[in-house]
Amino acid sequence: MTTPDNAAEKPAEAPADTAPAATGVAAQNWETASAEPQYRAAVVDLLGALAYGELAAFERLAEDAKLAPTLSDKAELAKMASAEFHHFEQLRDRLAAIGAEPTEAMEPFVAALDGFHRQTAPSDWLEGLVKAYVGDSIASDFYREVAARLDSDTRGLVLGVLDDTGHAGFAIEKVRAAIDADPRVGGRLALWARRLMGEALSQSQRVVADRDALSTMLVGGVADGFDLAEVGRMFSRITEAHTKRMAALGLAA
Repeated sequence: MTTPDNAAEKPAEAPADTAPAATGVAAQNWETASAEPQYRAAVVDLLGALAYGELAAFERLAEDAKLAPTLSDKAELAKMASAEFHHFEQLRDRLAAIGAEPTEAMEPFVAALDGFHRQTAPSDWLEGLVKAYVGDSIASDFYREVAARLDSDTRGLVLGVLDDTGHAGFAIEKVRAAIDADPRVGGRLALWARRLMGEALSQSQRVVADRDALSTMLVGGVADGFDLAEVGRMFSRITEAHTKRMAALGLAA
């Protein structure tokens, strides 16, 4: 998953930083929190969704490397793909450690995530960069919001696998250079990024829509879930972060 890693540019802040001090489940460790069966089921779902997301990101970056215009660009994307696969391995191993079968945990999310990637297949190198930076970051923001309400052990893992793989600074540099070379590119990429915003938010909703334990956790049934007002604030924070990323790329939101 990609997030901004350049302190000078700071295109977006992690939404979880705005969350209140840990209470309830968020103040517990996994051993204590997992005594609630519905919470445990929700965490298995969440880790399964994240694991498949990381595996898909690895595959996509490997494919994007084929479109890279230079050998150094190919090497950079290959390094990022390797980092995504390492994140996948961490999630897979954690699922196994808590007694869940990783493949079974991922399976419910394959159709939604594969559908998202089919609908947002980039047509060229630059669209691929914008997708990895903007699209993945929207999903990462959503998962960070959720992570703030998880037990401390699960929260640490989730935040760790959402760390930037280096794509943020790389994408900003390449996209800005392309716009400088041909300003017309900016309009096309801005439209593409707006489409990604809508599709990514829809994907986040689909990820939880059919999973009772996960959706119940998010709306406060277990753990410290969101109320309706907080849902609105959450999407406002995600939208604001998206606007900052667009500005970092030199694109209009």
